[in-house]
Amino acid sequence: MTPVRRRELLALAVAVAFAAWLVVRSAYGSLPPFHWWLPVPLGVLAVAEALGARTLRTRLSAQREGRPGPGRSPATAARPVEPMLVARLAVLAQASAWVGAVFAGLWTGLLLHTAPAVGRLGAASGDTTTAVIGVLLSAGLVAAALWLEDVCRVPPGQDDDEDPSGSTRAR
Repeated sequence: MTPVRRRELLALAVAVAFAAWLVVRSAYGSLPPFHWWLPVPLGVLAVAEALGARTLRTRLSAQREGRPGPGRSPATAARPVEPMLVARLAVLAQASAWVGAVFAGLWTGLLLHTAPAVGRLGAASGDTTTAVIGVLLSAGLVAAALWLEDVCRVPPGQDDDEDPSGSTRAR
């Protein structure tokens, strides 16, 4: 599994922002209102992934160092982390990064249309606020997802794919 390339995420966000700007520009009057709470689920997911990344990082470092986790006595070994859990979290992180990039592009496209129109369109002020919140929370989701993906990486020299001669096998 290869890590997500930041350049590809940025290219996707820019392409979606342009497409969203075109759609919003041509159909802004017929679109439903954009309430401030619409992008909040992206923020909730970003917080959940950031907390998951922090917890997983702590558990993995405790397991690698052979020390007890937080709140455990030294006599108790760190609870091992299931490899499939880490693999699933890595897939979740990659999917969330792509989704965050798409939504960042969508909210940016809306922002590109509404921000210049704040003085002349009545709904543009509230929609601009919503778009700014959306861009920030989408970017937060991408950042949290990339952090979670980074935490899920196997450090060099920790692969299970090493043969007895010490070289790693191709995946």
